[in-house]
Amino acid sequence: MGQLDGRVALVTGASRGIGAAIARRLAAEGAAVAVSARTAAEGESRFAGTITETVAGIEAAGGRGLAVRADLSRPADRVALVQQVEAGLGPIDVLVNNAAVTWFTPVTEFSDKRFALMFEVQVTAPFDLARRVVPGMRERRRGAILNISSRAAIHPPVERAGRGGTVYGMCKAAIERFSTGLAAEVHADGIAVNALSPNRVVPTPGTLFHHLTTEGAPDAEPPEVMAEAALALCRPSPLLTGRIAYSQDLLAELATRTSEPS
Repeated sequence: MGQLDGRVALVTGASRGIGAAIARRLAAEGAAVAVSARTAAEGESRFAGTITETVAGIEAAGGRGLAVRADLSRPADRVALVQQVEAGLGPIDVLVNNAAVTWFTPVTEFSDKRFALMFEVQVTAPFDLARRVVPGMRERRRGAILNISSRAAIHPPVERAGRGGTVYGMCKAAIERFSTGLAAEVHADGIAVNALSPNRVVPTPGTLFHHLTTEGAPDAEPPEVMAEAALALCRPSPLLTGRIAYSQDLLAELATRTSEPS
């Protein structure tokens, strides 16, 4: 019996990297997993990985998956995404907001278009998707919403030269405050809402492209660590909510709990 048997999960930004790893992990625990991103076929992105490949991996492992192409900067795509997942798999029990579009540019050089797009995908889309799934979760009195964040949300020391991550940090700080606020609003309904960040930079096509880490870096965090921590925040028991969690710290905390004598 898997920890998520009978549940339906939606993971955005799941064509590669952290999102794909989380989708595979939730599926391995019995969830029917819908994966969404803009990249459905090879050649649609400069980066390797597609939602079609993610679903193929889930199904090859004996799971059930559904690929739904969506551009989360478009409100109509967000509406259609939820509708297609519910039509194909059923009501959504787990929502993982992982999709992101990012530029690392100093504030004085940041264009209005890029600023608006980053907030639309990383802040407005998670807010909108949560509003669309919470009513059904309330009716069933169960559910989990997980927003993927970053240590970039932490205020940097002013003495350190910036790398153009101010807007990215603004987005992640906003998603963390949204997570704790929504967690308080839906706590009585049995719905968990959390934000999760890696302790270390995860080597993904995006972080490698932005030179945030290198392939094989000794201090890098494998995406599977984030996936395991995500599972802990999405499973029904024990219900963890209102957390601004860091993957390795959370897993160490839970390991300590299970090793303590009852």
